[in-house]
Amino acid sequence: MESYEFNGIVELFPQDKGWHFIKVPEMLSKPFKHLEDRGLIAITAFVGDSAWNTSQLPMGDGSHFIALPKAVRNKEKINLGDTIKVVFKLRDRD
Repeated sequence: MESYEFNGIVELFPQDKGWHFIKVPEMLSKPFKHLEDRGLIAITAFVGDSAWNTSQLPMGDGSHFIALPKAVRNKEKINLGDTIKVVFKLRDRD
């Protein structure tokens, strides 16, 4: 299956205990809109040596983001404000 990659800045949702996330460029989410299930686009994400099944999640404004789990951030030494490379592959919903 084809993989897609982009670079982005690690951000934090402003609410208490908000998620660390990276915004997905529209050119890598809009073409997959037909695959959405309740706004979610199922993917396998890769950052450094880490991989996990997740989804592109809706931001509420038509754009999407990928949440960065704490285990991945710790393993890859990712901090808020870092620019990171994300690779993803589409997958079927579980």
